[in-house]
Amino acid sequence: MTLLDSLAAAVGPEHVIADASMRASYETDWTGRFTGRAVVAVRPRDTAEVAAVVRCCAEAGVAVCIQGGNTGLVGGSVPVDGSVLLSLARLDRVGEVDAVAGQVTVDAGVTLARLQKHVRPLGFDVGVDFAARESCTVGGMAATNAGGERVLRYGTMRAQVLGVEAVLADGTVVTRLHGLPKDNTGYDVVSLLVGAEGTLGVLTRLRIRLVPLLAVRTVALVAVDDTAAAVRLVQQARDALPSLEAAELFFADGVALVRRHTGLPAPFADEHPAYLLLECAGRDDPSENLLALLESSADVRDATVASDARGRHALWQYREAHTESINAEGVPVKLDVAVPLRALADCVAKLPSVIPTGRPILFGHVNEGNLHVNVLDARDDAHAVCDAVLRLVASYGGSISAEHGVGRAKQEWLGLSRSVEEIAMMRAIKTALDPRGLLNPGVLLPPE
Repeated sequence: MTLLDSLAAAVGPEHVIADASMRASYETDWTGRFTGRAVVAVRPRDTAEVAAVVRCCAEAGVAVCIQGGNTGLVGGSVPVDGSVLLSLARLDRVGEVDAVAGQVTVDAGVTLARLQKHVRPLGFDVGVDFAARESCTVGGMAATNAGGERVLRYGTMRAQVLGVEAVLADGTVVTRLHGLPKDNTGYDVVSLLVGAEGTLGVLTRLRIRLVPLLAVRTVALVAVDDTAAAVRLVQQARDALPSLEAAELFFADGVALVRRHTGLPAPFADEHPAYLLLECAGRDDPSENLLALLESSADVRDATVASDARGRHALWQYREAHTESINAEGVPVKLDVAVPLRALADCVAKLPSVIPTGRPILFGHVNEGNLHVNVLDARDDAHAVCDAVLRLVASYGGSISAEHGVGRAKQEWLGLSRSVEEIAMMRAIKTALDPRGLLNPGVLLPPE
């Protein structure tokens, strides 16, 4: 029996996609920068079928590349040539909400938006949110330890995942979904698999911690002079506003780009160098405290505030439309990095001078020192751009990947953020769980 025959027996022939034209959508990432050629794309329905697919590939000695919503930005979701592309899109069951524990179990292929719509009518919400919510999947978010806009209040995806079910490289299924908040029985299998980018196992189901739905929200778009002013204002907001949930930074060139591609009006009568978007949420109206902060801060040059849903959405568009507007200009070199907050202003100031070519557009999450560096017109010099930016970030003691993972795009530079000893430990874990290196080869760990 051939590999294709075995896969067809495992998932049904209609879910084994061998035709090149039908595979194409699985083989290039969202940015258009990374691509590969799979032998076949396979769409299992549940954990048992995922395990059967992985066993077939293990027996044939063929690599397995795992894909959720294919919204990744570091090349980790596209296949290496000659591999089997394992799509988790059909793993889409959402379990009943455990209202007592504030938890829910979902399949890895469930989108963030669908999970939000499932839990919000019951008074709950998901602690992680970002603009790709309609297409990103919970499994991909966990695999990359995604962060997004609410890390300030709720932490990254690792803080939301209380349990997992996963398929290991030999097809073994590991299930740990009880969601106990206290469990000191040895190694933390859940935390190990979350953030591993599919290199240790295929996440198929997850137990998610839910947070209270805070429907009373206020958003402020604030004009400031520079990054240092934005950092100071966020420090003041953290102290004064327990309701603070998001603090997003972007700049005049990004706003101009967004306006060009969306038709949004100018946010203020005058243009300003930098902008900070603050969102507060609570059971009581946070507007009064937010307005008091804005009126008292010497760093505020102008501000507009919205409490109604339409107004809040309009202000968020200036930030969330950045990614699509950048991509509309061409294929960018995208780098997601973090530096200590005390170094953020200095890093932002130096970045344009170290980038060897292209047009940088920056935005990010202020409180975490997390910058999304997007360089347009630099695709042919991507390696030089990455090297310059990542080495600058490392010089501040920062991280080459804050929330998108390392993928294939950054594995060459892993040593800038991890010690030789840490990388050796990671390799030992990878070798123990996947001795032949069949799961997501080329992702995360650089070649030895």
